[in-house]
Amino acid sequence: MADLTLYTNPMSRGRIARWMVEETGQPYDTVIVPFGPAMKSADYRAVNPMGKVPAVRHGDVVVTECAAICAYLADTFPEAKLAPPNPQRGSYYRWLFFAAGPLEAAVSNRSLGFEVPDERRRMIGYGSFEDVMDTLEIAVSTNPFVAGQAFTAADVYVGSHIAWGLQFGSIEKRQAFVDYLARVSDRPAFQRAREKDDAAAAAMQP
Repeated sequence: MADLTLYTNPMSRGRIARWMVEETGQPYDTVIVPFGPAMKSADYRAVNPMGKVPAVRHGDVVVTECAAICAYLADTFPEAKLAPPNPQRGSYYRWLFFAAGPLEAAVSNRSLGFEVPDERRRMIGYGSFEDVMDTLEIAVSTNPFVAGQAFTAADVYVGSHIAWGLQFGSIEKRQAFVDYLARVSDRPAFQRAREKDDAAAAAMQP
């Protein structure tokens, strides 16, 4: 039994955490949590009271929320070099949490058909969907990776959002996004994670 356990579902944001775990190079166990009663059960809520995936258990430590999982694993396994030193840490944190906050909120609201009225934009942290897309383009085109010249855990999180958004049309298909996704998805850890999640998804089909 490995010290690291990933609780996930291949049809969820668990794909982000799987990619991140693969990037660390650490051995890990996988627990597939089906949607429905199993995910809302008392046993799983003892891991994540929200009754959602993903979550990781590392020894006695439990971490939920994809951005937190990425940051925790990067710090816990420094040999993987997934968290940059200062001063690049500023950009790393900036774009990791930009994706966790404004990007996810703006994309989710747009997907649900909610548009912020112009006169209410000051009330919403992300302002407008257009502002978020323009800012995301700056994040992925200023340097090869969001924190500079080297790939980091922030690219796992930002790249996962862009991959999902381009696949399902919830993010605009700008060339900068396509080019960035090509850079970050051309990694062995990404390929391994995708193969494992695709196999798990196929196994869950009736």
